[in-house]
Amino acid sequence: MIKAIITGHSSGLGAALAQTLLARGIPVLGLSRRANTDLSASRLTQHAIDLSAAGALESWLAGPCLADFVKDADTALLINNAGQLQPVAPCGVQALACIATAIQLNLTAPLLLANAFVARTAGCRERRIVHISSGAARNPYAGWSVYGATKAGLDQHARAVAQERIPGLRIASLAPGVVDTPMQGEVRASDPADFPQHARFAALKQDGQLTPPAEAARRLVEHLLGERFGEWVDGDLRSLPAA
Repeated sequence: MIKAIITGHSSGLGAALAQTLLARGIPVLGLSRRANTDLSASRLTQHAIDLSAAGALESWLAGPCLADFVKDADTALLINNAGQLQPVAPCGVQALACIATAIQLNLTAPLLLANAFVARTAGCRERRIVHISSGAARNPYAGWSVYGATKAGLDQHARAVAQERIPGLRIASLAPGVVDTPMQGEVRASDPADFPQHARFAALKQDGQLTPPAEAARRLVEHLLGERFGEWVDGDLRSLPAA
């Protein structure tokens, strides 16, 4: 049996990923600040948890929920999808609390979950972890220094864990492309003075060049379940084969 854990499943790409997996008959454990009421399936388990709050995830991981969910899985999947774009501002004027929250949500939580996931799935035949990265991890954007740094951290984490050659574990950190999610709405709402690439991203929406979440989710799930997952530890999902 395949089972999947997804963070940030309440909206955007995370919601599309949950829906795609559930449609394939794969049980999903969703971790988000709020439940996704649009998803109704007996195979869906949801836990309300604020992954950006220091200590909240550690407390949840100390309990039995994760181990109970994966105990009968033959293959276990972890999709670290939750993240935030803010602060969008030059270094020196970013709110300190916003920096700390972004690091907690974008980087600390995925690393904590990956560590616990590997420990709790030792009895599984196969384990697969995918971090949802970004082109900002590899290409610097003025105003996105915190976001880019946290995504680059996920890439490096995947590279290092892949080198550890843990039995049964495959890992990758993949950028899904520019997906039409609420985060892109934040990009367009940002002040061009804080984000010089504003016009370029606004044009992507205007010109219909954003990828629908359902399409990005389909590509990611096909690759995640494919035989070649893990051969490319980091990169752009759009350039990788589906299987």
